[in-house]
Amino acid sequence: MTLVRFRRITKVMTTQQASKGRRRGVSSTVFGCRQGETNRLRTPVGIIYGCVLLTGFIASPAISVSADTTTAFELVADIPLPGDTSRFDYASLDPGRHLLFIAHLGASEILAFDTRTRAVVARIKNASHVHGVLAIPELNRVYASATGTNEVIAIDETSFAVVARMPGGIYPDGMAYAPDANKVYVSDETGATETVIDVRSNRRVASLQLGGEAGNTQYDPVSKHIFVNVQTRMQLVEIDPATDTIVARIDLPGADGNHGLLIDARRQLAFIACEGNDKLLVLDLKTRRLREALAVGGGPDVLAEDIAASEIVVAAESGIVDVFGIGRDNALEKIGRFIAPNAHVVAIDPDQHLLYLPLKNLSGKPVLRIMRRR
Repeated sequence: MTLVRFRRITKVMTTQQASKGRRRGVSSTVFGCRQGETNRLRTPVGIIYGCVLLTGFIASPAISVSADTTTAFELVADIPLPGDTSRFDYASLDPGRHLLFIAHLGASEILAFDTRTRAVVARIKNASHVHGVLAIPELNRVYASATGTNEVIAIDETSFAVVARMPGGIYPDGMAYAPDANKVYVSDETGATETVIDVRSNRRVASLQLGGEAGNTQYDPVSKHIFVNVQTRMQLVEIDPATDTIVARIDLPGADGNHGLLIDARRQLAFIACEGNDKLLVLDLKTRRLREALAVGGGPDVLAEDIAASEIVVAAESGIVDVFGIGRDNALEKIGRFIAPNAHVVAIDPDQHLLYLPLKNLSGKPVLRIMRRR
């Protein structure tokens, strides 16, 4: 049984020095501002107060949607997570095994969440200040960046045991896998390099100089190349895994702190989240030109795509989650917006079309919020 009550109001949201936690989990970033700076977001929002009774789940005290955008999503459940109310970072889904791996940065552990039973089945410890996490189903393995010890760790998906540790640079963060080359590429954010790991030997085999601070890293199966944001140079760098050389630097006019990255291989589009000016850039990988620049919530971070539904989701540090539909001409149209506290991470189940958002503190407890299309 579900009982929901609604009330719409307008308010002003002010945030000052909210901890973003990228710089070793301690420094502050607010909507792209660095430590010591502040930013003020004045946003009319409609608040939906929900009293939700779901057996086995906890009740959600509030779900928020933008007053100027009709939300296309609804709450499915808020699942309690173990650990404290510290920051989460990336999440990665193995859809075949129905396992969602969630980096709990503040607790230095990785949670393995079963999406069928909706329960945590393992807590993988000793992953100091874990940021990036990447499930590679064909290897039965998960890789994660333990930023506190500047390591990349390999985890067996069956036993959940750590099977290898390797150097990850100065500040390992986002990760991508190039299957033909049998390599994992890791953004060394403050080290301004890309760390290359051979998954056959679980050893670091290269460290590529990027010439600037590294943002997120993604693989394009069409070109079979790796792309990485260089956020201090307003560039997207292209790497050939066959030779581990930089083959192109693509300038991104109007970018500011281009950190988040998602590659749509079928459409040959790169979606780039700029945390400095709250923009989502759309880059055509064929022409190497920007198609669009769209406003999103403050401090956009992680991007996810529902391929079957042709939808892009942008999760921001401000807790604003924007959803865009991709039209036939590849133009984006905003189809929804909702707000959840600290919802800067999102993962999508492509079969069930569910959104998973780890929230560090909901009524004093960490939860995994599950959303779906209405």
